Amino acid sequence: GIVTDLLKEELIVHLEIGSKQPSLQANTQTSVTTLKKRPLIKHAPNNLNRQFNFQNFIVGKSNQLAKAAATQVTENIGEAYNPLLIYGSSGLGKTHLMHAIGNTVLAKNPEAKIIYLHSERFVQDMVKALQHNTMSSFKNFYRNIDVLLIDDIQFFAGKERSQEEFFHTFNTLLDNKHQIVLTSDKFPKEINGLEDRLKSRFGWGLPVSIDPPDLETRAAILMSKAATVKIDLPQEVAFFIGKKIRSNVRDLEGALRRVIANAHFTGKEITIAFTKEVLNDLIAIQDKLVQIDNIQKTVAEYFKIRVSDLHSKKRTRSITRPRQLAMTLARELTGHSLPEIGESFGGRDHTTVINACKKINELKETDSRMADDYTSLVRILTH
Repeated sequence: GIVTDLLKEELIVHLEIGSKQPSLQANTQTSVTTLKKRPLIKHAPNNLNRQFNFQNFIVGKSNQLAKAAATQVTENIGEAYNPLLIYGSSGLGKTHLMHAIGNTVLAKNPEAKIIYLHSERFVQDMVKALQHNTMSSFKNFYRNIDVLLIDDIQFFAGKERSQEEFFHTFNTLLDNKHQIVLTSDKFPKEINGLEDRLKSRFGWGLPVSIDPPDLETRAAILMSKAATVKIDLPQEVAFFIGKKIRSNVRDLEGALRRVIANAHFTGKEITIAFTKEVLNDLIAIQDKLVQIDNIQKTVAEYFKIRVSDLHSKKRTRSITRPRQLAMTLARELTGHSLPEIGESFGGRDHTTVINACKKINELKETDSRMADDYTSLVRILTH
């Protein structure tokens, strides 16, 4: 672990984050003759990936609040949104924002003590500290960090001793106005096996969600990534990939890398036809993941109505809102055209689909329940 790689019978750990060098000491009566011959790790890395920053984070409706909150945190460490909790499905940019926060703070204050780690690393370090009777060093390290960035807190679920220790670490850091940033694949209250007191504290600051990016954002992400490696990706190809690969940003980038690599090795031009050939297997998998009929069935079950209601001419709000939401999900999660989507909803025209998407996107901004319903349905459909 970060600390416990050296928490053996006797150790002196020198930590250096920026230019500060706090030390942790733990001593026993054991002879250290052989231990002293081993090379000591003199620097505890902050584990930040310098490639992740705010400048190369593509902003869309699905992540703009999370980006704004993350930026604000770097301007008011320990004051604004503490803790900041970013939640959403895998591969949507939560970790990117977390590293961007750390890198920005470090650029402003090179002496800041910043650590990024996965929740499992915290657990591993604690277990090793318990094994070697070095809990005081463990506590001293984690409770004196200026900015603690912990990924995937859902892995604390069911680990009672780890939750107990993190509970006290959390309280100490907040009491001293040190910043905590957390990520999770779901809202804390939905995490089974997580203590209520932690669920409550994780919501003290600001919980913000990141949703799957819409088509335009997916295309922008692809063009930005291509530009970083000096590839002029045609816009129509970016939209084609964006329509076909809808699961998450990580899969989008993987598809783009495959296209670029194949173009490089074959010397062929990147066209829609070429891209379709290269990504044929991925497209087949994606097409099986989310289909309009599956969206309709899922939405109908979610709102306890019938699929036939979504096809009908009924205009009561209990039917129109789910229908509009289902159309929006079809627009975002499938590669079907607007006319195709409209036809699948009782033979409606494409303007009805456009208006439905506009209405739902407006409601997501003003109606928290609609926003929650949308997020929940996306999660159901993309998992």
